[in-house]
Amino acid sequence: MSVTIAQPVSENESDSARPGASQPGAPKYGKVARLGAKGGLAIVDQALISGSNFLISILLGRWLSQSEYGAFALAFSVFLLLSFLYHSLLLEPMAVFSGSAYRGSLRGYLKSLLWIHLALTVAGCVFLGGAALWAWRAGAGAGVPGALAGVMIAAPCILLFWLVRRAFYMELAPARATVGAFIYCVLVTGGLYVAYKKALISPFSAYLLMALGAVGTSVFLLLQIRATLKPDRENPPTPGEAWRKHWEYGRWALAVAVVTWIPYYMYYPVVTTFSGIAQAGQLRALMNFSLPMEQAYTALSLLFLPYAARINREQGPSSAGTLVRKITLLFIGGAVAYWAVVLPLRGLIFRVLYGGKYIEVSHLLPFVALGTTMWAAAFGPAIVLRAMEAPNTLFRARVVASALSLLIGVPATKWFGLWGVVTSIIIANFAAFVISLYLLRQKSQQPFVATPVLQGEG
Repeated sequence: MSVTIAQPVSENESDSARPGASQPGAPKYGKVARLGAKGGLAIVDQALISGSNFLISILLGRWLSQSEYGAFALAFSVFLLLSFLYHSLLLEPMAVFSGSAYRGSLRGYLKSLLWIHLALTVAGCVFLGGAALWAWRAGAGAGVPGALAGVMIAAPCILLFWLVRRAFYMELAPARATVGAFIYCVLVTGGLYVAYKKALISPFSAYLLMALGAVGTSVFLLLQIRATLKPDRENPPTPGEAWRKHWEYGRWALAVAVVTWIPYYMYYPVVTTFSGIAQAGQLRALMNFSLPMEQAYTALSLLFLPYAARINREQGPSSAGTLVRKITLLFIGGAVAYWAVVLPLRGLIFRVLYGGKYIEVSHLLPFVALGTTMWAAAFGPAIVLRAMEAPNTLFRARVVASALSLLIGVPATKWFGLWGVVTSIIIANFAAFVISLYLLRQKSQQPFVATPVLQGEG
């Protein structure tokens, strides 16, 4: 990590060197264009990742029995819980602090994060291994023990891949991350095809392929990281120092992660308990259609969060209103446009993607669309609250959504099956959106103390 990289020309200098830059507003438009290009690359990056994951989900839905597919979905919900915790303690604070506290020492900061990653994923593997052993001893069928064992292997590899990709976003440089996403997509989908031809398709083999693809791509990206991150201008944090700062921020984000998982992903074990694991496969088949939109929004949040953190630091909480309106309208508009294409073709899409399977639940897709649109709306206030380093405020909104899911969603799932699930998701997402807006309005009215910007930042 000691390679010297030439300091790039500052933004103002580069703008002034362009023809026509002296005209009022020219640098501003150039900056907007560059940000737009990076946003497009971020979407391509996430599209490749989500595309490979979406393809795995669809193909497994075609090739596995409903019970085996339900085992895959159940194990995936457990992985998502762990990934939410990881995101809260590592990735989300990383997005905030890389644009503020550790802006001048990104290389050393990344080294510290790799050590934290190792500690967190070892603990996660112990948990997942215990869950797989318990399922095996309890005699759980339909591939549940194998699926949990596969997640145990895949989780640390996939999370490392996420961490390394996120490092490129610290410098708003998604181009190299996009190359890595392409490599991951080729490795995983190519491996899946080989496994299918050799009749080795199972929940375990799917997770194993994801692990191999993540490891191979992570190695490639780590070799590329030196060309992206600037040399440290400040003393980097030690792993202990970085962990303490992450924990100070992430303890609230950790709680947010748990109460975020509840209204979205608790339904897989709940449905399995009340209706059997085959219906968990049906739920997964429905929710697959929201994956492309959700992954695209996750990619955009990688760019918006550091940007929102800088705006909040420079302009204070009063900037929240304008920023949240722009982000919210963008995300709602994207959701409406996406579902306007998918819903009229849902019958055809189910037949093409699943080979005619799961057509019995296709009538529930409009309700899934409404729920995910409410989820998209909540992205705006959530990003701004995180940028204000106020995950405790966001936690309060998510607690209400989780409480509604437990009080309404569990009995509704027991009595009405998947109807109860999709209705409860709509209610929880709407409540989270409204309460987040209210709490953000309160937060934005607090007095602002300006933080000086260091020379050379930005």
